[in-house]
Amino acid sequence: MRHDGLERLVDANANRVREGLRTLEDLARFVMDVPETARDLKGVRHEITAAADRLLGPTSMARDTAGDVGTTNSTAGELARPGLVAVAEAAGGRVAEGCRSLEEAAKVLDAGGRIATAIQSARYAAYDLASEVTVALSRGRPTGWRVQVLLTESACRRPWTEVLEAVIAGGADAIQVREKDLDPTRLVERVRAVIEIARPAGIPVVVNDRADVAVAAAADGVHLGQGDLPVEAARRVVGGLALVGGSAHDLDEARRNHAAGCDYCGIGRFAASTTKPDVVAGGPTLVRAMSETFPGWPQLAIGGIGLENIDQVIAAGGVAIAVCEAACDADDPAAVVGDLRNRLQQASESAADAGMTA
Repeated sequence: MRHDGLERLVDANANRVREGLRTLEDLARFVMDVPETARDLKGVRHEITAAADRLLGPTSMARDTAGDVGTTNSTAGELARPGLVAVAEAAGGRVAEGCRSLEEAAKVLDAGGRIATAIQSARYAAYDLASEVTVALSRGRPTGWRVQVLLTESACRRPWTEVLEAVIAGGADAIQVREKDLDPTRLVERVRAVIEIARPAGIPVVVNDRADVAVAAAADGVHLGQGDLPVEAARRVVGGLALVGGSAHDLDEARRNHAAGCDYCGIGRFAASTTKPDVVAGGPTLVRAMSETFPGWPQLAIGGIGLENIDQVIAAGGVAIAVCEAACDADDPAAVVGDLRNRLQQASESAADAGMTA
């Protein structure tokens, strides 16, 4: 055995890469149900194993778990994942880091460079496959949302189907079906009818409050209020790939949603709102506090937001909103949604440009 630790380095990183690839493989196989991707990931895993064996022989000979000073090192982020996308991202990161270390070690251990070249090829293939899994799991996720429309028939000036078609044409990123007065059977029927219009346009549909209805109607997820099912319980009902959003009226409620793994958080109310008349308005202060406390976590400012105060949301750091009456009760829902979305998108792009030049 060499005395410079390279055998242990190769052993540890080969193991890290295999674990990451196996996680991605299982996601492709059991969650995404895409056998071709699972097969390709398995192939890369075997290539890495073969390369490590060519460098050292059986890698277990170099293993010294008890003597490894890094086995007890961990961070809080390693102990919790907010969802399957985060699992895929973490697995992909492990694969990329491990392959790079293996490739560099191979340049020392194999003078001909053939093994390093093989590992490099496997690394590039792993990058593409990890990205494929992550993107597939992220499809329809709220990271890039700007406007979610809460579709409520009683708030619609025109027939709800016309309003739905209009807000989709205007650029709505998601539809939340919010019908508090419909019984479960009628609500399932309504959600299915919304999905029939929205899904061909690629617009996800979530159901307010009712995880059971979301499953029965094959919706994309559920949005939970503070008095609804706990997030963890709802996740078990709707499944790991479904969206689970949560409402928060202050930072404490937001922290609970974040810790429970909500995919996004609706924060507010922002201003006076007929949908939440009994909730104290948090206004720009709450939006600013949320964006500072949870950077990177998708957040929708909600409650009384429209064209007249969207600039206040933007000035407070808000990048996405949920609206009901502003769209449903508008003369031209498509124009309202389009205007709101454009303003939010332009503000987000300007902020990104400023960050790049700072």
